Amino acid sequence: MALASTPESKIADSTRQHILQLADQCVMCGLCIPQCPTYRIGRQENESPRGRIALARGLASGELQPTPTLLGHLDHCLGCMSCENACPSEVDYAGLLISTRELQREIQPLPWARRLLLGVLAQRGRLNLALRLGRIPGVFAVLRSRVGRSFFKRVGMPALAQELPPLPAPRTWPEIVSPAFQSRGRVGLFLGCIASAFDQDTHAASIKLLTALGYEVVMPRAQGCCGALARHAGLPSDDSATRQAFLDNNITTVLVSASGCFGSLRDSVFADSKVRVREIQEFIASDGELDRLRFKPLPQIAALHTPCTQVNVAKGENAIGALLARIPALRVTPLPTEPRCCGAAGSYFLEQPQIAAPLRSEKLQQALALTPDILLTSNIGCRIYLGNGLRQQGETLPVRHPLSLLAQQLEF
Repeated sequence: MALASTPESKIADSTRQHILQLADQCVMCGLCIPQCPTYRIGRQENESPRGRIALARGLASGELQPTPTLLGHLDHCLGCMSCENACPSEVDYAGLLISTRELQREIQPLPWARRLLLGVLAQRGRLNLALRLGRIPGVFAVLRSRVGRSFFKRVGMPALAQELPPLPAPRTWPEIVSPAFQSRGRVGLFLGCIASAFDQDTHAASIKLLTALGYEVVMPRAQGCCGALARHAGLPSDDSATRQAFLDNNITTVLVSASGCFGSLRDSVFADSKVRVREIQEFIASDGELDRLRFKPLPQIAALHTPCTQVNVAKGENAIGALLARIPALRVTPLPTEPRCCGAAGSYFLEQPQIAAPLRSEKLQQALALTPDILLTSNIGCRIYLGNGLRQQGETLPVRHPLSLLAQQLEF
């Protein structure tokens, strides 16, 4: 594979310096290594956080050449942040990873078609158009054909044809939903891009629960993506429309139900603004009015997958258990911590299936061993990827967001 030329003038010196500063935070103790899913699979230092920090430092300083092998090790990182959560030196690995991928894109630009696909996935309008086209008879078959698989492989998303989930019908929400009684306040609900299409039942559940608690729920039509897909690919992202949409509605609290979007919303979209981003399950669980709500019994077994972004970024895993405990007769069994990621990781499972597939396989084995009635997860990427894996195995186990189950059992 030929690498693009790298004229020094194209690569921002500030990015290189930023990478070196962040890399210098690492004392190379190695406590991060056992936390890393890719090291667990490859058992190579270069497939560990410590190894990638060394590679990033060498790339930024010019001591290492940007070979396909080196860039491949950097691309293999899931961005799960398990290493950052365990680091005693509090290395900003997230910042290091994003800056390094920006540098990678200067060295090796993404194919135009892959940039186009990422742009479609990240823009609600384009995504809805693509979904409408996908529902035309015969289109889905072409995408999954040998021609479709060959195209997706050439643009760096080799698993896209295989991992296309069932296409949902589009749904439009009103901009404001008011409670049946006097409002206790206004909150914004972030719908996202992929989640806006594939997590509609979660949004319906969120609205139902929030209005039952007395909140007016605002969902500005102008909101868009959080920018995570672009940032993780090392591309510039324009999240200004999302920021302005909520600011124009005088929203000071934005709730997010997809844990993969939380970090981008908090640290980028609404950084240095009056808006506070909160994980919706944490918000609901901490509401004092929750005690007046009653939930119907559900004598079922629920396997609970807690996404890595929920544990390491949103940090709202305790709230999930507290909410599900309010459903009488429901037995919730969390999946084991290892391998710390199901392999979805945004668009990662489409780009690196050789690493994502064994991680998903292990998670599904853990879930099916519990013989559950339902599998719960609080991130749309995990939901799609795990659901695809179950269908590919001929399993009919439903995969839902915890809030969807909670709203289903709400008594009025």
